[in-house]
Amino acid sequence: MTDNTMQAIVLDAPGPVEALTIRELPIPTPQNGWVLIRVKAFGLNRSELHTRLGLADGVTFPRVLGIEATGVVAECPGGEFSAGQQVVAMMGGMGRTFDGGYGEYTCVPVSQVIAFQSELDWGVLGAVPEMLQTSHGSLSVGMNAQRGQSILIRGGTSSVGMCTAILAKQRDMTVLSTTRSAGKAAALTALGVDHVLIDDGDVAGQVREILSGGVDTALELVGTPTLPDTLQATRVHGVVCFAGMLSNEWTVKDFYPIGYIPHGVRLTSYAGDAGDLPAGVLQDFLEAVAAGDATVPIDHVYGFDQIVQAHAAMEAGRTKGKLVVTT
Repeated sequence: MTDNTMQAIVLDAPGPVEALTIRELPIPTPQNGWVLIRVKAFGLNRSELHTRLGLADGVTFPRVLGIEATGVVAECPGGEFSAGQQVVAMMGGMGRTFDGGYGEYTCVPVSQVIAFQSELDWGVLGAVPEMLQTSHGSLSVGMNAQRGQSILIRGGTSSVGMCTAILAKQRDMTVLSTTRSAGKAAALTALGVDHVLIDDGDVAGQVREILSGGVDTALELVGTPTLPDTLQATRVHGVVCFAGMLSNEWTVKDFYPIGYIPHGVRLTSYAGDAGDLPAGVLQDFLEAVAAGDATVPIDHVYGFDQIVQAHAAMEAGRTKGKLVVTT
């Protein structure tokens, strides 16, 4: 490898985990309005699994996947960021319409970059950006969650589900969180979840045994198969935010709103990007983690050459929290 090349994980076309191959590529050259980042770590996301499985639209191949990255600025021609500055980047076409974070370097638009300062390990920092953005945005934009309300998190042991539980407890919310595996219940209890519900398909019935009127807010991370039950678990004038598709199913066939949505329940959605995560929210969260007042839910940190194992673990769905790869 020369000074002008890097190692990157490339997907030539949709396929099994073995389709992810490490190869040598030229280091991108940033233009004005773009930032070249030396990637230190990146988190794995279901979006990248969808791309690898051929379920994503608008992706051209070959492609370096990765809708997020964490590292330091290598070059920024426009001067918006300084060389060596710690940054995260996410969304905006990363890993889909242009090469993303699965490499030693990534080149992204300035608008997708957020600066921070932290002495936390890169394996921890790499887990944060997309997870925190989705959790914070779902709570604040998707649900307009208020201090002291109740929340149901459907898909509670996903990284976003666990992060949302952490943020919700910071707002003194009563947290009900689901898992399909009783073996994962302790991981949720350790986060401060008030009621762990084993998802047997009738979560609404379990919720109403605890809160007879239903929850104030609900975050749907599993997808459309469980959405009707989540809606039934929510009180009149409560809010359900659809923000995830762990089931890989995201459309509702023959959608008839009056028959589908319970009377008075509000159904919203959230799918944000870097612009929806204020720099202050990111910095405050990292400082809370450093102080021991918050945790980053990580299942496992992999090395760069373990990308196949990491994707296999994500696809199997047995994880509790975020999967991270360090470079």
